[in-house]
Amino acid sequence: MPNNDPVPENVIGMSLEELQQKLLQMGEPGYRARQIMHWLYKKRALSFGEMTDLPQALRRRLEEEMAVRLPEIRKVALSQDGTRKYLLALDGDPEQSSEHTIEAVAIPEGKRLTVCLSSQVGCAIGCPFCATGQEGFLRHLLTAEIVGQMLVIQQEFAEPITNVVMMGMGEPLANYRNVMKALRLMNHADGMALGARRLTISTAGLAPGIRQLAGEDLQLNLAVSLHAPNDELRNRLVPVNRRYPLKQLLAACREYIEKTRRRITFQYILLRGVNDSVKYAHQLGQLLSDLLCHVNLIPVNPTGQNGGYLRPAEEDTGTFARILLQYGVKTTIRRERGTDIRAACGQLKQGSKESSGPSYCRISTFQASEGMDD
Repeated sequence: MPNNDPVPENVIGMSLEELQQKLLQMGEPGYRARQIMHWLYKKRALSFGEMTDLPQALRRRLEEEMAVRLPEIRKVALSQDGTRKYLLALDGDPEQSSEHTIEAVAIPEGKRLTVCLSSQVGCAIGCPFCATGQEGFLRHLLTAEIVGQMLVIQQEFAEPITNVVMMGMGEPLANYRNVMKALRLMNHADGMALGARRLTISTAGLAPGIRQLAGEDLQLNLAVSLHAPNDELRNRLVPVNRRYPLKQLLAACREYIEKTRRRITFQYILLRGVNDSVKYAHQLGQLLSDLLCHVNLIPVNPTGQNGGYLRPAEEDTGTFARILLQYGVKTTIRRERGTDIRAACGQLKQGSKESSGPSYCRISTFQASEGMDD
């Protein structure tokens, strides 16, 4: 017999105001909301029963009417460089009848611990060199599922998470409301209390979303996946360019820079014989020379699904970078993390379809925010 009992509301992902309203409806004082958030986001509590400064009667009511639900870790892959990749099963939307999985990555380096989170199950952009894009789009993640990735990874480390990059599966600006609500919770003093400049959103170039982001009151980092210096080539490599061609995209980027005074990082996947020539380097330099920006060059990573795209030779990558520098464009070459466990840029996919082995996902690393302000 199917269980028709209502699913208790997940406290994870609730804003302070939403939690206060919920408590008031229960006849409880609103200040309890800050206590609950402190337990969840500062003390890493996994149940209401652990919240010992709440009255016992309230704890019982909360356990009856609400829940603390996080994604479930199904597998962990450990790279030789210390990167960890997590295969997570989602608690999910009660409307969803089938289980979905996503991937998230933790990149420890010294005192810095960066997590790379997903915003969707799959991706609708369809970039041909990206494993996620080749699997297609299933659904948006809920705010609780985005925040939950961070919380479940935080349980694995003694040190606190210092940086968050929305560079995992999916297009964050296509799931704008849930992503922004999650980032605000991460930034909130009663949430994870991360500075906005330690939060990065990466987009394939959704111009309206960039404009909307420019009007927010959070000083987030923005990374734009460019991958080509002209529309003809970018139409092939980033299909959303047909909808928002370079002229529209760069106009939105200029508006973002003008309103926020923030530097944009342009990510550029280097594909041997496709977009890595001296000609394209000069085109890119000319295109970006008058923008407050930084270019992150990323030699393509193998995915098994990326149409046989190959990395350029190191000397060709170096030449490409030097040409950009000649135009005054600040440029770095991505030092990938977790490539051996398929946890680097372009390598994530729905891992649940593969039963064994470390190579069950894809994701970008923290150095996508290299060159940005802390």
